[in-house]
Amino acid sequence: MANTTTKSFEKAKDAAGQAYDKGKDAMSSVGEAVSSAAGAVGKTADNMTSAAGSGVKSLGDTIAAHTPHEGMLGSASQAVAGTVKQAGEYMEREGLSGMFEDLTGVIRNHPVPAVLIGIGIGFLIGRTLGSS
Repeated sequence: MANTTTKSFEKAKDAAGQAYDKGKDAMSSVGEAVSSAAGAVGKTADNMTSAAGSGVKSLGDTIAAHTPHEGMLGSASQAVAGTVKQAGEYMEREGLSGMFEDLTGVIRNHPVPAVLIGIGIGFLIGRTLGSS
């Protein structure tokens, strides 16, 4: 009888080990699928940001073409057009992930101003939502 109990225990132990291995494999597959989906979403976000950058760059070209080129107003409008165009080129080149990396670098290099800016933005959002 003890021999039968030992065999049953061994079978149960083997079955549990197999179930564990199958569960581990299934979770690994789920993890890979989630990682793949997250990568696809990130790629889509980068592509959308690049497309938006193209639109912003086009807006800069339009501003440059339809505003004065001479005098003080011309200098200001051309400066604005150039800045808008550069922003669009940056968005096109870096995409969303590159922009986040750059932002992270700025925050790491300048933590105190970053915190103060965050507090200021939070204050403005709080005032805007509080006045509604």
